[in-house]
Amino acid sequence: MTLPPEHVRLSAELRELRQRTGLSLAGLAAKTACSKSSWERYLNGRTLPPRPVVRELCALAGEPEGRCLALWEIAESQWSGRAAQEPPPYPAAAPPVSAPPVSAPPPVPAPAGRVGSAAGHRTPVLIAVLASVCAAAVAGVAVALLLLPGEPRPSSSPPPSAASSPAGPYCRGVACEGRDPMAMKCGAQPDTLARHRMSTGAWMELRYNRYCGASWARMWGTRIGDRIEMRAGGAGSPVRRAEIEDVADRDAFVYTSMAVTRPGTVVSVCFRPVATGKKECFDSHVTQGVRTHR
Repeated sequence: MTLPPEHVRLSAELRELRQRTGLSLAGLAAKTACSKSSWERYLNGRTLPPRPVVRELCALAGEPEGRCLALWEIAESQWSGRAAQEPPPYPAAAPPVSAPPVSAPPPVPAPAGRVGSAAGHRTPVLIAVLASVCAAAVAGVAVALLLLPGEPRPSSSPPPSAASSPAGPYCRGVACEGRDPMAMKCGAQPDTLARHRMSTGAWMELRYNRYCGASWARMWGTRIGDRIEMRAGGAGSPVRRAEIEDVADRDAFVYTSMAVTRPGTVVSVCFRPVATGKKECFDSHVTQGVRTHR
């Protein structure tokens, strides 16, 4: 699979930082919350590392984190929109139907009293006469068409079509309820309302997209069996859940479906680690215009 250029740049920068630390993959795993296999995926570009992991590597290499975090933001925007394939705005056009080959017109019958000669052997006089007759017939048809009552003329240009939808999220408000934030492209450049590190070392984050009018939670640095639960708007609201089911989940972001929210909505998020089963929860308010992840 060909990696997007954003991921190539980020992974190349991370490999350079790792060389600067002088640490092996096992050494990185010992000094950070990520496993050796996770680091291998991050450095090869197969998986986008969480933002705190990028910061940890910068700290180990003694590198100011501004440049790497900027590269990460660009790569994450591309990665977040990857699951959402652009739907075609119109049905695919049918392949053009090739016109049947035009055969040569049949010989024009000669005027009465004349015998038509074989094709290709007409005399110049006869050819000139026939050309004059055809030209006169065409001119007569054209005049007749011009004198017909006003029929609408077909336009040479196609009728104006509706403007294609902007390259933004595919839902808004109630239409986003229970939907996948990545598939709906709400995961591109969202606001981060809160970020917490759990007792197990896992991270939880609450996100909000103001255009979509919806929130969701995500986690990373987790273990197989860890779960996250989110509720927006009070006890009567549905609970959105996500669980780490396999190694691929463990080494990536895992997120809940979306809940419709607006500025002022209280969102509750709970983490249930498989190791202890003890819930760790926090609340956050949806706040207009806050972008705490920058």
